[in-house]
Amino acid sequence: MIDWHSMPPLSALRAFSAFAETGSVQRAGERLNVSHAAISQQLRALEAHIGVPLIDRAARRLMLTAQGRQLADAVTAGFGTIARTVEDISGAGADRPVQVTTTPGFAAQWLMPRMLDFRLRHPDIDVMINPTPDLVMPEPGGIDIAIRHGMGSWPGVEAERLFIARLVVVAAPSLVGDRAITAPTELVGLPWVQEYGTSESTDWLAGKGLAGIRAGAVTMVPGNLMLEGVRQGQGVALLIRQWVEDDIAAGRLRLLFEEPQDCGYYIVTRPGGVPRPPVRAFIKWLRNQAAENAGPAADQLVSAGVTI
Repeated sequence: MIDWHSMPPLSALRAFSAFAETGSVQRAGERLNVSHAAISQQLRALEAHIGVPLIDRAARRLMLTAQGRQLADAVTAGFGTIARTVEDISGAGADRPVQVTTTPGFAAQWLMPRMLDFRLRHPDIDVMINPTPDLVMPEPGGIDIAIRHGMGSWPGVEAERLFIARLVVVAAPSLVGDRAITAPTELVGLPWVQEYGTSESTDWLAGKGLAGIRAGAVTMVPGNLMLEGVRQGQGVALLIRQWVEDDIAAGRLRLLFEEPQDCGYYIVTRPGGVPRPPVRAFIKWLRNQAAENAGPAADQLVSAGVTI
């Protein structure tokens, strides 16, 4: 809960933000259409309210102190969020592209092959896709939708499951042969292929009680290149089951292990937000695509893998 009595006056924060952005009381006054004396008065009032110096006046040119820079960053972010939110709810940002963040693997394997359908259905909506393994938070004026893989329990966001997507460990027969592999310990020492910016092999082995035991050499590549590397026998990989079902059925890959958890891909949005019409259209399209392209049930996967 915000203690409004401890908050500085909004006018003082506006003056301070303008000074921080321009570096000059003169230019800050011009930006806010007030005199530079009024800016100086607001700055001193803000310092008196907070009780710490925000501006170093000893030098020839006024400079922010360390505390001043910290507050300036927070004020800039806060006013920016307010401005973007006003833009969204007022409809001023209705024509802004729908910004989507997801992993390179999901973008390559699932999203991009379907984007032509969205374009034909919604030729007037622009879309920006940011493929990255980083967890980028949805925020007003920025990312509208994040598509994440997991159990859907991320803090600070709303998550709606798009479809179940279990993790499997696979390798090419040229790497592991046809011998029976029944325990994760038998994979220790083998090379792995994993998405750049992640630690999948280490995390998976640690989850099987093999923490601190290094896997073989790891080749890190963008997520959209992982599958080809695994097919070529360059390493073992932890992948989404749907991405490799055809390879397993054709014998190009062996299913070694399958995780039993019903993890999946989720549509992630900021809590309490009212999506813009283009964002709502994209979310509806995602739901329809997932429903129309539902994969086979878990017991229909042709495999000789071990679920552990």
